[in-house]
Parts: sequence; structure tokens; C-alpha cells
Amino acid sequence: MTHPRRAAFAAAALIAAIGLAALGIWQLERRVWKHELVEAVEARIHAAPVAAPGPGAWDAVDAKDDAYRRVAATGAFRHDCETLVQAVTDHGPGYWVLTPLETPGFVLLVNRGFVPKDRRDAAARAAGNVAGPVTVTGLLRVTEPEGAFLRSNNAAADRWFSRDVAAIAKARGLRGAAPYFVDADAKPNPGGYPVGGLTVVRFPDNHLVYALTWFALCALSLFFAWRLWRIRD
Repeated sequence: MTHPRRAAFAAAALIAAIGLAALGIWQLERRVWKHELVEAVEARIHAAPVAAPGPGAWDAVDAKDDAYRRVAATGAFRHDCETLVQAVTDHGPGYWVLTPLETPGFVLLVNRGFVPKDRRDAAARAAGNVAGPVTVTGLLRVTEPEGAFLRSNNAAADRWFSRDVAAIAKARGLRGAAPYFVDADAKPNPGGYPVGGLTVVRFPDNHLVYALTWFALCALSLFFAWRLWRIRD
């Protein structure tokens, strides 16, 4: 290999090492951010509930500051407008039951909890469909637009794979719907269904492994560049 070619390969290896080191540093920064997020969410889910944000606060609601915040709202359920969203939980496959809660001033989609497939029909769990004013306490969740992995929501066929608030509100003709939904807590419903309190609060934290991988590749690139530089014609 000629000297100019070796120099070019060595330079490329050095550039690659710089890029790999930058990726490792970015992963460490992401790890710090993830730990801060976990701490913030832990504080929110154990805090006293606050009023569910009304229309005046909707523009400020976001995942960073509000996801998994404990909220409460009082109103009446529109059981005739419930939406079933496919789900898999520790109880097996079935559905989330999303029901509009009409509160003073706005409509709030509430994920009342899980029902198995044999409880899909509302008549099979009629005892849980309480009429009249109720107070719901749960965790604020951001909308899940479009669908799940490789499975798109189909509003026309009433097949739902994610809790897309805007699409569900449009399909059910709900006006003044909040741009978020609420996962109801574990307070039992009459008849036992839906089963609430099944929110999974888990954040994968593989950033240290990724960082070490990038730094290891960086070291290999530096070694490769050094070896090329040491070769004599």
C-alpha cells in the first residue's frame, strides 16, 4: 500500500473515531436525561392529584412536563360512545375501554381499564357502566397518533390499535375533547370490569451499553489509524 493511500485510510479512521466518540458522549448525555425523566415521572405518579387541564392549558400540555401526572376530573360518562383499543396486558389479550367523560367545559377521554375478549360487548359488563356524576383519578397520558407498529388505526372499520385522541374524538363526534387522555387508577369498577390501574411506567435504559459500544469502536478506529501510520514502505 502506498504512503498516500495509507495516509488517506488513517485520516478516514481518525474521522470515524471522532464520530464514534461523539456518539458515545451523546449516549451518556441521553442517559443523564433518561434518569432525570424517570425521577420526574416517579414524583408525578406519587403526587396528590391535580385538576385535569382544561382548554386554557391545552397548548402547554406536553410529554416532557405532563406525561404520567396524576389528575382528577368529575363528570358523567358517555358509555354509548366508548371505544375499544386492542391491548395485551398481564391479564392477557383484550381491549382498553376508552370512554368520554363529559366535564364542565370539555370532554375527556378516559381509559377506564382493560377487559378480556369475552367482555368486549358492553352488555357483558353492564354493571361497570355507572351512570351519573363520577370522579375519575388517574394518570395523564399523551395521545398515541396513527396506530401501533405495523398496525394502523382504521376509524371506518372501528379497529383501533393505539389511543389516538384526535382520531377517536372525530370518529365519535366529540366536540371540545382534550388533546390527551387519562388512564384511570385501580379503583374497582362494579362487576370487576374494566380493570384499571394497569399503566406500565417503564423506560428502557440501555444508554450506558450503547455508549461503551461506541467508545470501543472508537478505540478500534484509533488503533487502526495508528497501525497504518506505523507501517513503513
